[in-house]
Amino acid sequence: MSAARTASTAPVRYERLGPVAVVTMDRPDYRNAQNSAMTYALDRAFYRAADDDEVKVVVLAGAGKHFSAGHDIGTPERDAHVPFERKAGLWWDHSDKRGAESRFARESEVYLGMCRRWRELPKPMVASVQGACIAGGLMLAWVCDLIVAAEDAFFADPVVRMGIPGVEYFAHPWVMPPRIAKEFLFTGDRMDARRAYEVGMVNRVVPTGELTGRTMELASRIAEMPRMGLALTKRAVNQAEDLQGLHTGMDSVFGLHHLAHAHNAETAPDALGGMNIASMLRHSGGRPAYPREAGA
Repeated sequence: MSAARTASTAPVRYERLGPVAVVTMDRPDYRNAQNSAMTYALDRAFYRAADDDEVKVVVLAGAGKHFSAGHDIGTPERDAHVPFERKAGLWWDHSDKRGAESRFARESEVYLGMCRRWRELPKPMVASVQGACIAGGLMLAWVCDLIVAAEDAFFADPVVRMGIPGVEYFAHPWVMPPRIAKEFLFTGDRMDARRAYEVGMVNRVVPTGELTGRTMELASRIAEMPRMGLALTKRAVNQAEDLQGLHTGMDSVFGLHHLAHAHNAETAPDALGGMNIASMLRHSGGRPAYPREAGA
C-alpha cells in the first residue's frame, strides 16, 4: 500500500491508506454521539472519498471503546438548535421554526436524508464496529455495505421506550428477519455481535483486538476488484432492496416516527416522551452513555 495521507476535520478524522479511505468518528469522550457537526463532517468526508479516484473502498470507524452511542441528546456540544448549510434535501432551515415544522425539516436533512445519500456512495463501505452501536449508531452501520463487528460489539434500538417506532433510517426489517426486528424493537434489548451474525446483520465477528486489522484486510481485498464493477454491483443490490420496499417503507415509517414525536409533545414533557440518556440507561440497566473517560 502507498504511504498514508492524513487530515483532521473534527469531529471526524479522514485518512487514506492506499486504496482505502478510513473515516473515523472522533468524539470518544461521548462515545461518538452524533451531533450535527459530526453529521456534516461525515458528509464532507464521504464526498472526499467519492471524489478521490485513488479510493476504492471506504471504512467507517469510531474512535475509542465504542462505535457510536447514537444521536446526541445530552452532551454539552449538542447543537440541534444550530442552523447548518443544508446538503441532503430542500427542506427549509429548522432553527427558526417550532414544533413539527422544525423537527421534521431537521430530521429529513440530517438523519433520513444524509443516510440515504451515504448509502448510494458508489464505492463499497465497510463499518468497523466495536462496543456500543445504539439507535443512531445503527443508522451509520446500516448504510454501509458490510459490517465487521468486534466480539465486544452490541446493537440496540431502545427508542420504543420513548414511544417512537425505531430510528429515522428504518432499515430494521431488511437488515434482519421481521420477527427478529420486532423483538429487537419491542424489548429494546441489546443484541450481541454473535447473535447479529446469526441473523445476518453483520458479515464477520472478530476478536476485539484484531478489529482494525481484519477490517482493513477485507477492505483491501475488495479494493482489488474493478471500480466500475464494484459500483454497479452495489447499485444492483441496492436497487433490489428498494424493489423489496426499503425506500418506500422508510418513507412511511418516517411519518409514523414524527407522529410519535407530535403525540409526545402533546401528552408528555417533550417530544422524546420525557426520556433522556440517563433515564434510558437506567431502564436498560446500563450506565450513562456520555461519561468523560480519559482515553475512552
